[in-house]
Amino acid sequence: MKITPGGVAAAEWTKFSSLRSTWITTGISVFLLIAFGMIASASFSGDDLTSIDLALSGSTLAALSVGVLGALLGAGEYTTGMIRATLAAVPRRLPVLWSKSIVAGTAAFVTMTAGAFAAFAAGSAVLNDKVGPVGLGDDGVLRALFGAGLYLGLVAVLGVALGMLVRSSAGAIAILASVLLIVPGLAALLPDSISEAITPYLPSNAGGAVMMLTPADGALAPWAGLAVFAGYVIATLAAAAYRLKTSDA
Repeated sequence: MKITPGGVAAAEWTKFSSLRSTWITTGISVFLLIAFGMIASASFSGDDLTSIDLALSGSTLAALSVGVLGALLGAGEYTTGMIRATLAAVPRRLPVLWSKSIVAGTAAFVTMTAGAFAAFAAGSAVLNDKVGPVGLGDDGVLRALFGAGLYLGLVAVLGVALGMLVRSSAGAIAILASVLLIVPGLAALLPDSISEAITPYLPSNAGGAVMMLTPADGALAPWAGLAVFAGYVIATLAAAAYRLKTSDA
C-alpha cells in the first residue's frame, strides 16, 4: 500500500489524540493561560501594562506546557521503541517529522488561540479599575491574540523538533525549559551593553513580541520577533531532519 503524506499525518493525529496525556497537557495549557490572565487582570495596579498584556501574562507557562506536549510527541516513540515500526512503515522518514510537527503545531495553535481569546474575555470581566481596558477593535488587539496562538503553536513544533533531535523526552523538556525560562534570566546578568544587544533576539523574547500591544523599549517589532523565533524553530527542525535521515533509530 502506498504511503501518502496525508496518511502519515492521519496516523500521527491518531497517535496524538489517543493519548490521555495529550488532553491533560492541553487542558493544563489553556487553564494556565486563562487563570493567570484573570489573576493578573484582577490584581495589577500599576500603569505600564494594558489589559491585553495582563490577559496574556500566563503565556510563559502555557508555552512550557505546549512545548512539553510537542516534546512527548517527538520523543515518545523513541522511549517505547515504536519508532522502528513507524520508520519501517515510512521508509522516507522525513514525512514522520513533518507530520508530527503539523499535528502538534496545528493543535496548539487552535487551542491556544481559543485560550487567548478566552483569557482576554475573562480578564476584561475582572479587570482592575486602575487599568484602562481595550476592545477587540483597538489597534493591535487581534494581532496580539492570534499572535499568541501562532507563537504557542511554534513552541509546540519546537518541542517536537527537540524531541526528535535528542530522542529523549526528559532531555528535550530540559532544553526547552532552559531556552524559554533560564536563558533570558542569565542574559539579564550580563553587562548592560551585551544584555541589551542580545536580549531581544532570545527565543522567548523574540516570539513573545508578537503578543505585546505596544513593544517595549529595545524589543523587536511584533512580526519581526515572531519571524526570528520561527527561524529558531526551522533551524531545530533542520537539525532533527538531518539526524533522522543519517542515523539509526
